[in-house]
Amino acid sequence: MRKSAPEKSARMVETIYGCKWSLTVYQLLANGINRPGAMVRNVEGLTTKVLNECLRKNAEFGILERVNYNETPPRVEYKVTEFGTKFLRILDELEKLQSEIECDI
Repeated sequence: MRKSAPEKSARMVETIYGCKWSLTVYQLLANGINRPGAMVRNVEGLTTKVLNECLRKNAEFGILERVNYNETPPRVEYKVTEFGTKFLRILDELEKLQSEIECDI
């Protein structure tokens, strides 16, 4: 059975927002750190395996784009897509809403 657009969107938000490292990866990209090796070196506790899974999920959802360079040694970089920029704005709004809720409690 095909999922409706709201179901797909909810699954995407749950998968990405629920990932411990996605927000960290977005911060790294915003700071110009776009190579997986540099990401692992900059974040204590982040392993290559977990990072690759996180990057893969984000690329599958169209939030990030994997850029392969035909060089020796091989070089891979990630960048936020146009859709990803819109998605990150929504996450920012969710964080603002959460802050408002916490202030009201």
